[in-house]
Amino acid sequence: MYYNLAEMFPQAHSGIIQFNLWWKILLKYSSWLLGHASSFFGPTMGRYSSFQVHMTDDIRHIQSMDTGVLFLTKTNLKCLTRGGLIMFDYPMEEGADMHSLILTDNNTLLMGGLQNYVAELDLTTVQETQKFTVEMPGVAIMRQSNRFFFCGHTSGKVSLRDLRTFKMEHEFDAFSGSLSDFDVHGNLLAACGFSSRGLNGLSCDRFLMVYDLRMMRAITPLQVHVDPLFLRFIPTYTSRLAIISQTGQCQFCEPTGLANLADIFHVNTVGQLLMSFDVSSSKQALSFGDSGGCVHLWSSAPEVSFNSYSRETELALPCLVDSLPQLDWNHELMPLSLLPMPLTSTEPLLSDWPTSLITPSPRRAPLVDPEILRTMKTVGFIGYAPNPRTRPRNQVPYKIKDTELEYDSYNQVPESPIGRDEEPHLYMVPKKYRKVVIIHCCLAKEFWECTTLDCMLCLVQNHLCQKEFCLACELGFLFHMLDLSRGDPCQASNFLRAFRTIPEASALGLILADSDEQTGKARLGHLIQSWNRFILAQLHQETLEQEGPQAYRGASSSTLGSSGESVIGRLFGCEVENSSLCRCGKETVRSSLTLLFTMHYPEQRSLEEYDFAEILKKSICLEQSTQAWCDNCEKYQPTLQTRNIRCLPDVLVINCEVNSAKEAEFWKAQTEKCICLYVLYIIYVMYREELCSVEGLTFDTQAEDMRHVWIPLSLKMCISKTQGLEVSSLSEGEELTESEEAEGASVYDLVVTVSHIQHARTGGNLVAHIKVGETYHQRKEGVTHQQWYLFNDFLIEPIDKAESAHFDVNWKVPAVLYYVKRNYHAKYDLRIKNPIDASVLLTEASLARKQRKSHATFIPLMVSEMPQASDLVGLDAEFVTLNQEEAELRSDGTKSTIKPSQMSVARITCVRGQGPNEGVPFIDDYISTQEQVVDYLTQYSGIKPGDLDAKISSKHLTTLKSTYLKLRFLIDTGVRFVGHGLQKDFRVINLMVPKEQVFDTVYLFHMPRKRMISLRFLAWYFLDLNIQSETHDSIEDARTALQLYRKYSELSHNGGQEEFRKVLKALYEKGRKQDWKVPDIDSFPMKKHANLHLGWPEN
Repeated sequence: MYYNLAEMFPQAHSGIIQFNLWWKILLKYSSWLLGHASSFFGPTMGRYSSFQVHMTDDIRHIQSMDTGVLFLTKTNLKCLTRGGLIMFDYPMEEGADMHSLILTDNNTLLMGGLQNYVAELDLTTVQETQKFTVEMPGVAIMRQSNRFFFCGHTSGKVSLRDLRTFKMEHEFDAFSGSLSDFDVHGNLLAACGFSSRGLNGLSCDRFLMVYDLRMMRAITPLQVHVDPLFLRFIPTYTSRLAIISQTGQCQFCEPTGLANLADIFHVNTVGQLLMSFDVSSSKQALSFGDSGGCVHLWSSAPEVSFNSYSRETELALPCLVDSLPQLDWNHELMPLSLLPMPLTSTEPLLSDWPTSLITPSPRRAPLVDPEILRTMKTVGFIGYAPNPRTRPRNQVPYKIKDTELEYDSYNQVPESPIGRDEEPHLYMVPKKYRKVVIIHCCLAKEFWECTTLDCMLCLVQNHLCQKEFCLACELGFLFHMLDLSRGDPCQASNFLRAFRTIPEASALGLILADSDEQTGKARLGHLIQSWNRFILAQLHQETLEQEGPQAYRGASSSTLGSSGESVIGRLFGCEVENSSLCRCGKETVRSSLTLLFTMHYPEQRSLEEYDFAEILKKSICLEQSTQAWCDNCEKYQPTLQTRNIRCLPDVLVINCEVNSAKEAEFWKAQTEKCICLYVLYIIYVMYREELCSVEGLTFDTQAEDMRHVWIPLSLKMCISKTQGLEVSSLSEGEELTESEEAEGASVYDLVVTVSHIQHARTGGNLVAHIKVGETYHQRKEGVTHQQWYLFNDFLIEPIDKAESAHFDVNWKVPAVLYYVKRNYHAKYDLRIKNPIDASVLLTEASLARKQRKSHATFIPLMVSEMPQASDLVGLDAEFVTLNQEEAELRSDGTKSTIKPSQMSVARITCVRGQGPNEGVPFIDDYISTQEQVVDYLTQYSGIKPGDLDAKISSKHLTTLKSTYLKLRFLIDTGVRFVGHGLQKDFRVINLMVPKEQVFDTVYLFHMPRKRMISLRFLAWYFLDLNIQSETHDSIEDARTALQLYRKYSELSHNGGQEEFRKVLKALYEKGRKQDWKVPDIDSFPMKKHANLHLGWPEN
């Protein structure tokens, strides 16, 4: 297509053309109309704006920016908005003749021309920062790569300059005459120009000079069949070059290959000459400007996108001002109000009301209850009566509107789009699928652990390695907590902490910024599929088996042994044979292991009906043609790549890859094909008795399954020697025949579907449908059955099985599918073998380089001191803050937490609770952290800057995983923990401890509906100890908690519950009198430290 500019400007031709890098706009400059610029919108080339840049000078260069457009003339640099409003005007020095500019970053640019320098300009201050002298004047073209600045000179040379100093590093003498154009891509530089032909002057050189930037020398020149004037790299599948002649010929060729006459195309210029050329950033569109005023646009598809991520272009609003009505002054009924008159504040108006009618009247008081008047007694002028208790205190009833009718009309979707709300799509999405707003500090207590992949749950818990950040280990710890939780909430903070340290997760974009999540910029559908691929590959790598016994203090389990197998590979893996067939006949075959498959849809997406099993088969056994390297041909050749599987996986994982409108239309078309079945089911339900009474008519009792779903609930898969992989759909519950079982066929049942719920404003959310098996229901409800559930964040709701497989792509887009082989559990050992043994409590080296044994604050346990079930252990933990809490204060005065503060454990101390060494710590670990600490909370934690740094710390420093394993062993052994505020400690450490193993002094000395009492006040009241006077110490706090537990046992055992209740009442009475503050040390004869009370020396 082309846009004829000459019809609007008879004396215009296209001088400079450039695609905007941010909006769907094509910028054009007309050089006959000096200094005039126009822009066109989208592939339809609709007029967007037109304005005058300079009155006398022509425009030499155009550069688009985020905020506007830069126009370079001979003596000026102007920045204008896309509509033509001037932002700044920077004049050049006298004698300057500018020709080119280039943006080095968002705020800096370089300008060059026929003078002997290149000027650097700061766009923020619009000031020239420095000048770089060039050896050869005449910088007409500038390009940039990640290594050099490239300057094309009018003498035919190309100089390569340093990015920081602009000093010349290399120089290419390209042409003897002049340089016409050049471009850079990767390690190649291609240039076209003019060569000197003696007395004949300059002539266009048909040899393109190509340079290798790695070796800094020229390679074989590329001979073309046109007279090159412009050239650009178009790096899509290969590094193709587009060579343009002034007569309208366009040739495409490889820079290292031979030019082919079949690759020449013609621009229909009708005899005019091409004056400009540009390529869009998406490489989907080419634009040409000719001397006749026409702009030609070439594209690879009817719907072309100029940029990969174009912003929404702001268009001018249409003129909505109507013409004023005509007034007939001679009409007798013409109102006076139509005539504009000045307002007056001194003279009365004819429309003013009389004073007697505008007296303010107060609102009538409500009627007094007759019961009050009946029982009222009057003393003087005051009456009083007993309260009849018929109305709430301090409340006055008002007449309430009929809100039920309004609510019904509000929730009803209008038939006409005119009456819809501004967000009618909210009514399309059912409430249970919408994004759940998390109210911090008020989360639900229920958390379900009902995975259908019992094998993975058991096998991962048996894994343990020495890696500090291992997702398999953290996932096993998380599964273990879910087994112990029994309805209590479980957090995955340690898992997320390890996840954030993996470089591959950041490279794949799996770690979202808070701004992306809040503004809805995250592509959740693509994100969950990338996460699915990443987590399977990561767990497979971390659980690879090694030779010999696998011990925690031995080698890491991620080391590849002789077998190279893993529990994830055995469960999800499928051996795949990849074949590559070149056109020369050479075939290359290699085997690999794949953990999931990606759906591939037909290229010709017609309206015909496709079976899901057929699409799945073609996606697994994929055939595609692509460019690949052939060792026989020694170059890239079109290659037919074929994939076949040798075995069937136990768990079939599928990424749906519905990431564009074409895939969504394909799913929508297949879903609509099944609606007729749903209509038949409705007819059957409505007229069941009448239709069944007709002789000869029979109906399937399984009609309930005839819903408008395209995904089958069960699949039959078999690998035959003759036909290869065979995939077909099965009804749920249908079994295989004996012959099919003999052939090795398997049945796969759908157990998990993950969907992206789309929302235009918030970006949507992710939901999962999970088929919960019999194990969970038998343990939870005592029944044996299976049920589908919807998981939407912490909202869990049972759903119908057909709903789990139904996808309305208008708002519910499929992302991930999980099929499991029926009865696959039989070949796996589902016994959980605890890999943590007593060796974790033995002496270990500290990570700190400056720690000395004389400064040790704990004595490790001896083999004879290993804890047994029901032993007491005093525990205390200290924390640091990684980020502060984000909250807002609402208009009603309430505080709303937007993002809670993130705490990290910094020190964990365990002391002996019995024996001759009672009160002596056996664990006092400082936890090394790689994350930035915002606040060490030294006043409350005793942690100082540097204590957690392995380079300068003098403490016993270790990893969180090492200390976590020690606590896990104590929990699994059955010891009972004593401490103060242990609920928060275990939550931050990310441990789940059974309630019967926790004795928290916060709750032992607490009365219902009363405040919690601090450890310091309890120690002062019951033990006459002064602790935490300056700062907190976890050893001191753990010993004090042990003594308080001994005191609690003594009081409750000797006096009984009634006596203990009296002690608590006296405690609270004393606390109110003291305002819950401990008196000064000099005022009371008391011991200063808990360490002296136990006879243990101070630290």
